[in-house]
Amino acid sequence: VGVASVAWPLIDQMNPDASALALASTEVDVSAVAPGQIITVKWRGKPVFIRNRTPEEMKKLAGMDSKSLRDPQTDADRVKKGHENLLVVVGVCTHLGCVPLGHAGEFDGWFCPCHGSVYDTSGRIRQGPAPLNLALPPYTFTSDTKIVIG
Repeated sequence: VGVASVAWPLIDQMNPDASALALASTEVDVSAVAPGQIITVKWRGKPVFIRNRTPEEMKKLAGMDSKSLRDPQTDADRVKKGHENLLVVVGVCTHLGCVPLGHAGEFDGWFCPCHGSVYDTSGRIRQGPAPLNLALPPYTFTSDTKIVIG
């Protein structure tokens, strides 16, 4: 009992503090995000892009053969069912960690001005040196207008 009473405070202090736990998840209200608009939120110190894609953008992606891409993923694999218009990606280029610019590049997705990586409106790498698509953070919809990232 004596060893346990001495060991418990030492073990308990290794748990993350309240400020670290607060960074673990972020709740975002996406009701005001207009079609075609991209918002940026912060999660774990990184930018996360939330894009409300237009029907025209999604139609272009649907007809594309993803097998020819460097990091093959279909658009359906990158979004949640029932919320296909909302794309949520970590806004960090997979080449050297720069932050790409939205609504830029040949595919009107994201363009990394540092080294020229170009991503489409699904966050998939299309041109440039980046080896992978923009990362997908863990997220869930708590309602039609609320997303919890983390």
